[in-house]
Amino acid sequence: MLRQLLLRTLVWMACMGGVHLVHALTPEAALAMAQGDSAGRIAAMQTAVAEQPDARTAAFLRALAEGEVAVADGRALIVKDGQAQDPATGQDVTLPEGAEDVSNNNRMRSAIGAALAALDLFAPDAGQRLQAAQAMRQGATAERLPLIDKALAQESDARVKRALEQIRASVQLNSGDAMGRMAAIATLLEDASPATRLLLSERLAQERDEKVQAALRRALAQVDDQLAWGERLGVAFTGVSLGSILLLVALGLAITYGLMGVINMAHGELMMIGAYATYLVQGLFQKYLPGAFDAYLIAAVPAAFLASALVGAILERGVLRFLYGRPLETLLATWGISLILMQLVRTVFGAQNVAVENPSWMSGGWQALPNLTLPYNRLVIIAFAFAVLALVAWVIARTRMGLFVRGVTQNRPIASCMGVNTARVDTMAFALGSGIAGLAGCALSQVGNVGPDLGQSYIVDSFMVVVLGGVGQLAGTVYAALGLGVLNKFLEGWTGAVLAKIAVLVFIIAFIQKRPQGIFAMKGRSAE
Repeated sequence: MLRQLLLRTLVWMACMGGVHLVHALTPEAALAMAQGDSAGRIAAMQTAVAEQPDARTAAFLRALAEGEVAVADGRALIVKDGQAQDPATGQDVTLPEGAEDVSNNNRMRSAIGAALAALDLFAPDAGQRLQAAQAMRQGATAERLPLIDKALAQESDARVKRALEQIRASVQLNSGDAMGRMAAIATLLEDASPATRLLLSERLAQERDEKVQAALRRALAQVDDQLAWGERLGVAFTGVSLGSILLLVALGLAITYGLMGVINMAHGELMMIGAYATYLVQGLFQKYLPGAFDAYLIAAVPAAFLASALVGAILERGVLRFLYGRPLETLLATWGISLILMQLVRTVFGAQNVAVENPSWMSGGWQALPNLTLPYNRLVIIAFAFAVLALVAWVIARTRMGLFVRGVTQNRPIASCMGVNTARVDTMAFALGSGIAGLAGCALSQVGNVGPDLGQSYIVDSFMVVVLGGVGQLAGTVYAALGLGVLNKFLEGWTGAVLAKIAVLVFIIAFIQKRPQGIFAMKGRSAE
């Protein structure tokens, strides 16, 4: 009974890939991989990977790659820190005198790397197996078919199995059997990726069979059509991403410009302050809370808002309240303040850009299509922009402060007569707009470096968004930001970045000539 139970356990472990009952690394195989000419050693490695894909083989290959293998008395040994180990059993042995270290040339290093990648097809982690399969696709040859078939036979993950089938089809695409090539074309069509297109194009240049040629042309047409959709969606996503950033930048400007008519040329620098506040919070987490680093961005959002809002309130109380009703003077004053803020940042942080790292949960991307990957940081910024928009709309429409802001915007004298402290409303509104600019800086820090000139890249675009959408109109700001972002990215694909900017500017000028009030006109007595 005990013998039967042990036998069943061993068979189960073998099926799960934990124990290889028949094929295991032998001393002879290890010696063949370590001794002889390069061609013989590479052939021995290929045989070991195909027939003995176990943990011992992987450990020996890693030791071989790191130069930790020596040959003595007709056997190969793993040597680490002066201690020898038998690669077949894993047991410690005495290192014989006169053991010779094994050296590898560039060809051997490349072959060892390929062998280790192939062994990852049998790793316990499905993600690691998928990564190994994707890496193997580029250099798959007919010699790897037994290994691929073995991996396919025991694979349970659907994504890995599909990747292995694609590798097998890419090998069969160059087989001598026309029917086999036709079957490979049908399998490859399931993955309409740029790599598939390259394989099909290369095969079409070599193909002599007319039926196979026709199938290749049809397959290429289908792949091109699917890739074209991926490219279009990629451009649209990039445009929405740019539009969400413009929305964040212009949202605060729409409040300050729409409420007080202040042409705030320091708005970009308020955004820069939010970005540097994010950088400082990151530094504090790195120094004092390294274990909670992934949560630093949650703390950086309110810090960026408060830092920019405080500077905005000081700016409004100290300078702008004396210049209301004089747009040219506010423009010149805020432009001078922007220069002061930039020089202050250069003095404190230096003229060089500083790097703000993404948390781990914002790294990487979602593979939506074979040729379309949506970065997580961009997706988070888009969601963040619309969350800020919803919060601002709620503040304006549902709170006492929003009621006062709307009242002062529509008729300042009557609001003052009704007891509203218009000076306090101006300060609160300007601080709110400045804080939103700080949130924009926090978001921008996740997609690029932070520097003293950060705000200069967006100030003109943000004013264009506000003017096009309609002064003081949140809905118009949303339409204008997203529209300009998508339009700019589509035009860049046809004309280039510079001509696209010019075309967008010409479009805005023409639109304002026909509709000076923007997309959404201001209603009520304030429009008179």
